[in-house]
Amino acid sequence: YMKITVLGSGTSQGVPIIACNCDVCTSTDPKDKRLRTSILIETENTVISIDAGPDFRQQMLRAGVKRLDAILITHEHKDHIAGLDDVRPFVFLQQSPMKVYASSDAQEEIKREFSYAFAKHDERYPGAPSFDIIDINGDQIIIKDLIIEPIKLKHFTLNSYAFKIDNFAYVTDLSELSEEAFNKLKGTEYLIIEALRHEPHYSHICLSEAIDIAQRLGVKKAWFTHIGHSMGKAADINPTLPENMMLAYDGM
Repeated sequence: YMKITVLGSGTSQGVPIIACNCDVCTSTDPKDKRLRTSILIETENTVISIDAGPDFRQQMLRAGVKRLDAILITHEHKDHIAGLDDVRPFVFLQQSPMKVYASSDAQEEIKREFSYAFAKHDERYPGAPSFDIIDINGDQIIIKDLIIEPIKLKHFTLNSYAFKIDNFAYVTDLSELSEEAFNKLKGTEYLIIEALRHEPHYSHICLSEAIDIAQRLGVKKAWFTHIGHSMGKAADINPTLPENMMLAYDGM
């Protein structure tokens, strides 16, 4: 079996946004409360997360995660890497560095952001996290019983990675989907894809673009993530979506 849990479905600021009094940010519906975007993937003997944003600790506690084999990084933006220091309990418990799969650009940012974790051995603070950084370069990633295909996306001026496992794909932080990436996503039946808001955006796809991609792929089910407060309330938006599509929510 493979179980996917949505750890966070919000944008870089999360929802509610600090100091915002809009209908969505003041909503009491738990489906309108969105931590930064991330998912957990579990099989019988493997547990991985995609991204480790600023809410990583809270997400691990909320999902009751007791072991983590690896983290896949989509790209180097802060809302996707800021929680990497919080792998420490897993590192201490499992007595091995955390495997982190990242592109060379993302690795540069991680090494700058968490420089203390990469200091020379005799200069390292004993309580620092330790990482085993592994290149994402387009090759298949094999983590125990998971075979993962990374798919390069364009995210404004950066590259980001989607990940496909069998008939499931996770696609977030893209400004456009190339023909090559679309072809690699063929065969996806279950899709989690970003849909920032209703209006087009320079570095993210909007709801209509996400629906279009899901329809072109002919997926059985699609869930939208990386959602901003301007999307509206889940209870209002879900009834307007195609029958096999809905907004993802935290804990789903």
